[in-house]
Amino acid sequence: MSSQAVDRTHLLATLQVQIPDDLLHLALTHRSWSYEHGGVATNERLEFLGDSILGQAVTVMLYNRYPDLGEGELAKRRASLVSTVALAGIGKTIGLGAYIHLGRGEVLTGGREKASILADTVEALIGATYLGLGGDTATALVLRLVEPLVADPNTFGESMDPKTALQETAASLGEDAPRYEIAESGPDHRKVFVATVSVGSRVTATGEGSSKKQAESVAAREAQRQLDAAASADTATATESAGPPAATRA
Repeated sequence: MSSQAVDRTHLLATLQVQIPDDLLHLALTHRSWSYEHGGVATNERLEFLGDSILGQAVTVMLYNRYPDLGEGELAKRRASLVSTVALAGIGKTIGLGAYIHLGRGEVLTGGREKASILADTVEALIGATYLGLGGDTATALVLRLVEPLVADPNTFGESMDPKTALQETAASLGEDAPRYEIAESGPDHRKVFVATVSVGSRVTATGEGSSKKQAESVAAREAQRQLDAAASADTATATESAGPPAATRA
């Protein structure tokens, strides 16, 4: 289904803001759509604005919420909350991909699920909220979006450094260190990096980002997710094979 045909009412209800139609349309317009439709305006300027608002709102929230943490730890937590991985997760949670205006090429290559596109669009929506509804409303939106991450104990655990977590998991499985390969595309001022990571023959995962480090982190987190899912499946299979406890057997 074309994003043009999707009713945005549900998206606005999920965000709990009423972004003016013109700004909402702009926030959802990816550059690939612009290239195929005569160079119409894209969401890149709104993304730039939203990134700044996001960073400020998260910084103030962390400063007030964790009065005993030092600057270094606060910086790590902020980086985790404003990362492409975190923002893409927010985008997936709210079903954002269905609403983004993408060019045909991006649609055919899975653009509605790409981490960088989802993350950029979340920032653009924040920027549109600021312009259309003011700073207080935009800050409130940011806090609603990141609150589930703040409340999740895993956000500030190993997931802050997914590459280290994956390396430790690989070692626990008796595998060599994860191997990363990087591909890049796009103009110099707008590079897109795609990382592929493999853990022996157990799993291969990919991740995309605006830097090599970002792409590798996304790939590592996806590989970790797959390994965790496989471990859970193995545990369930073993439990079923063992049968019910002896006391309950006929």
